[in-house]
Amino acid sequence: MLRVAMVSPYSVSVPGGVQAQALGLAREMRRMGHEVRVLAPCDGPPPEPFVTPLGSSLPTSDNGSVAPVAPDPSAALRTIRALNDEAFDVVHLHEPLVPGPTATALLLQLAPSVGTFHAAGDSASYRVWNRTARWAVDHLSARVAVSEAARDLAHRYLGGEYAVLFNGIETSRFRREGAARESAPVLFFCGRYEPRKGLDVLVAAMASLPADVRLWVASDGAGIEQLRDSVRGDGRIEWLGRVTEDDKIDRLNRCSVFCAPSLGGESFGIVLLEAMAAGAPLVASDIDGYRQVASDGIEALLVPPGEPAALAAGIRRVLGDQPFRDGLVARGRERAERYSMASLAQAYLAIYRGLLDAEESKEIVVGRSRLLRLYGDRILRRGPATDRSAG
Repeated sequence: MLRVAMVSPYSVSVPGGVQAQALGLAREMRRMGHEVRVLAPCDGPPPEPFVTPLGSSLPTSDNGSVAPVAPDPSAALRTIRALNDEAFDVVHLHEPLVPGPTATALLLQLAPSVGTFHAAGDSASYRVWNRTARWAVDHLSARVAVSEAARDLAHRYLGGEYAVLFNGIETSRFRREGAARESAPVLFFCGRYEPRKGLDVLVAAMASLPADVRLWVASDGAGIEQLRDSVRGDGRIEWLGRVTEDDKIDRLNRCSVFCAPSLGGESFGIVLLEAMAAGAPLVASDIDGYRQVASDGIEALLVPPGEPAALAAGIRRVLGDQPFRDGLVARGRERAERYSMASLAQAYLAIYRGLLDAEESKEIVVGRSRLLRLYGDRILRRGPATDRSAG
């Protein structure tokens, strides 16, 4: 049994791809008998009993998105205490350079560390803090990227070698036996409102879709009220705000088409895999992050990003061609199974064990920070052999 700290810089109270991966990996590894805790900011009650809350988050703009991070000293102190009290074998950092818990854990160097890089496209913070970032990531024992696009971004600014392990999905959680699709056509969009997600494009496409086509919008964020006001007279659009995970899964199992009209900046289309696992037909933008998950005309219909007319045409085709739609669903389910969280967990566990073996044989040495060396008598983790026998 391994003791693993799964550290997220983003609040697990807020839906997001990074948070979903941290929680999903923890659930899967715990099913396998390992002691895994998620250390993360949390705005409210922890969503799982194995979550150690590190304090409330502060919405912060980053890379065209709004990230719920906790860069304050109190969160850092909670991170230090949790890592030391639990004496983890391995510390797994999702987005290790984001200010807050992951950056704190990276600089502590309490145990062998794995850094998973999720971002793709470009990063202003990497450009601005390039020299500091390169110094910081040298503290990682292993580097992983969730896609080729994420690897390319990290390597461009940070150098180094990266294993590519695509994001995983807990496929069984997204299947609802007995669920039925809506009798009238309904589209479903789910994601935080920000320009790169392309919700404006989908709303504009509604103008050229048949009158019986409805749209569920599960989204919130700064500026969404202006978009809502611009189509207030269109009763076909239902504005749901932020929905629970259970409600999202329920609607994925009932919608006629799931739409992902993102304009770019998606490192990996995990939301596409969720829709595939739920059996929802997909119409999505033809962008790098989505092409790694779905092939055009095979598991999804991919359309040019930012073009309402093209998006509307794609939706009409999927709604109007049942054999084509059924083929997308069948192949999508198969595709989702290839990205099971169980397979991803096994791949990460192999990395963890390799690092612990390397530490035990002195191939790698965890060099504790200068601050920790001053308090060496208070550090609970003494070495991999001790930790694993204690587990």
